[in-house]
Amino acid sequence: MIRGAILATASALSLAACAAGPPPEVVTPVPVLPESYLFAADGTTEVALERLLPIGDPAFDTLAAQALASSPSLAEAVARVEQARAGADRAGASRLPEIGANASVTRQRTNPESFGGALPPGIAIDTERTSYAANLTARWDLDLFGRLRAQERAALARADAADASARAVRLALLSEIAASVIDWRTLEAREREIRSDLVSADELARLAGVRERAGIAPGFDRVRAESAAAGSRSRLSALESERARLLGRLVTLTAQGGAQVRAALAQDGEAQSRQLPPATLPSALLVNRPDVLAAAAELAAADADLAAAARRRFPVFDLSGAIGLLAFGIGDLFDNDSLVGSVGAAIAGPLIDFGRIEAEIDGAAAGKRAAFEAYRGIVYTALGDAEAGYGLVASADEEAAAAVREAAALQRAARLANTRYEAGLADFLTVLEARRAADASGERAAAAMGRAQRARVLLWQALGGSSLR
Repeated sequence: MIRGAILATASALSLAACAAGPPPEVVTPVPVLPESYLFAADGTTEVALERLLPIGDPAFDTLAAQALASSPSLAEAVARVEQARAGADRAGASRLPEIGANASVTRQRTNPESFGGALPPGIAIDTERTSYAANLTARWDLDLFGRLRAQERAALARADAADASARAVRLALLSEIAASVIDWRTLEAREREIRSDLVSADELARLAGVRERAGIAPGFDRVRAESAAAGSRSRLSALESERARLLGRLVTLTAQGGAQVRAALAQDGEAQSRQLPPATLPSALLVNRPDVLAAAAELAAADADLAAAARRRFPVFDLSGAIGLLAFGIGDLFDNDSLVGSVGAAIAGPLIDFGRIEAEIDGAAAGKRAAFEAYRGIVYTALGDAEAGYGLVASADEEAAAAVREAAALQRAARLANTRYEAGLADFLTVLEARRAADASGERAAAAMGRAQRARVLLWQALGGSSLR
């Protein structure tokens, strides 16, 4: 009997070896990236990435903490991580023996006629019988060819991908909150500049009115000065719609009520200095970007899926056993004769499946190629984001510096024209034109400063961000 079992096993293995073959080779070379960023600052700048965010602004600190505690999108991402980890635990448990237990009570009634004619003398059949049974069973897939191990690797890789995706959600959440807070502070700075313009325009209109009443200037000068003041008031009113949009966006991001968000934004924040961007190599980008980590994990999962599909060509070895009690009377349940058991081994493998497994392998190979191309695409997307982030910071800084210089020059020219007008050395039209040129220059400078701060948030996100407690 043992010799026959060995021969059967050897035959099955031989047939499986004929049907099996190596999985198709899918080349996945690591993308080659340049050694430095084109727009990165020269040299190395010791700046922590998180300093690119408005840390220290009480509004950002408060809203970021609230979002991390109660954001629905972040909670959903965390739940998906837990779901993926549960799948990995399930795949790991599949490699271990499965042990079960059962118990039963069976009442059976038999028709004597089912045995044919009359029974021999002295033989009687109990037509009604009750049996009592309790069993402990065990089954174990030996996984000699590693199919279950490959499935576990795939599940673990997908858990890593889910964790990285949750980090990406967190990164995007903090980036949007930081950008919204910067935009809110920029609105406050723009409002201060517009109110300053309005004070200057009202003063000019008052002066024109005095000269009109004195008979030394036409009323048209006063009307033109008042129209300049009306323009400043119009720009001031337009800021409210932008505030409403930002407030609604922050309500969505933080899962807080409008009153709570407005109270957080009402906290005074100190003016944030613009930090220099760090000079970082692309290798740090690959380590920090959560979307790159997620794509790499998905590629590893696809590779494990391909290995698991290829191992379906090999036979499966199962060991099984059971031990229990079987008695036909409740009092006989624990007698020695009631002890029953069984031990078995089974082997099953594909011989002719008309290409089913081959099709699964081809599909898994195509899935791995797709995962690799997705990984390459995300790597170069990350590199492009970082290049654009560095370039945007540099150009935004230049724009902000030029806007500040422009505003200072135009305000100086407006003050000089007003002084000459009061001394009778310039006409009112010259003063009005100088005032109009100066109007909104301070607002433009404030907006440019806000864009420079916002560019740093985009760079922080492009470089993979950093952990914030």
